[in-house]
Amino acid sequence: MKWSEIPIQTKKYMIFSVVILLLFSFVFANFAEELIEAKLYHFDQMIIDQVLLWVNPNLTLMMKFFTFLGSTKALIVLLLIVAGLMIWNKKRWEAIFLLIGTAGGAIFNEILKEIFHRERPTLHRLIEVKGYSFPSGHSMVSFIFYGMVCMFFIMFLESRAIKAVVFLITVFVIFMIGLSRIYLGVHYPSDVLAGFAAGGAWLIICLMGLRFILEIRKRKAKLVN
Repeated sequence: MKWSEIPIQTKKYMIFSVVILLLFSFVFANFAEELIEAKLYHFDQMIIDQVLLWVNPNLTLMMKFFTFLGSTKALIVLLLIVAGLMIWNKKRWEAIFLLIGTAGGAIFNEILKEIFHRERPTLHRLIEVKGYSFPSGHSMVSFIFYGMVCMFFIMFLESRAIKAVVFLITVFVIFMIGLSRIYLGVHYPSDVLAGFAAGGAWLIICLMGLRFILEIRKRKAKLVN
C-alpha cells in the first residue's frame, strides 16, 4: 500500500505513533546512558529512601498482589484467556498481535538485561528473585500486555466514559506493578522507568503494525466487494 493510498486518519495515527515511539526511545536511551556512566545512584537512592518510609505488613501484601499481576504465570494465564476471547469474537489479528507483542516483549527484555548486566539491589529485599535488573521485566512486559489490552478496549467500546475508566484502571495497574518492584526491593526505580519506556516503545511498534495490517485487510475487502 502506497502512502498516498492510506486514509488520512491512519496517516495521523501513524505520525502520532512515531512521535510517541521516539519519545519512549529517548527516555530509555537516557536511562541506558546514565546507567553506563554510573550516574543513576543518587536518583535511585532518593526514591528508594521515600518508598522505605511506607513499609508495613498490610502494604507489603498489597504490593505482592500487584507484583503477581506482572509475573510470568499471571501474564501467561491472562494472555491465553484474552487471546482466546478475541479469537472467539473473530478478532484474529488482534489476538495474534497480542500474543506476538507480549512474547516478543519478554524476549526483548531478556536481551536487554543480558546487554546491560545490572545486578539487582541487595538491601531491603522482601522477596527473592534471580536474574539481572535493567530494565524491569515486570514493568516492561506489563506495560505491553495491559497497554495493548487497554487499546483494544478503546478500539471496540463506544462509550467514552467507559473508555476513560478502562484507561485510568490500566494506568493504575501498570504503575502499581512498577512501584511494587521498587517497594519489594528487587528493582531500582530507574529499572522500572526504563522498563516502562522500553515497553511503551515496543507497544507502539506492535500497534502500528496491527493498524497497518487491518488497513490492508479493509482495503482488500473493499476491492473484493
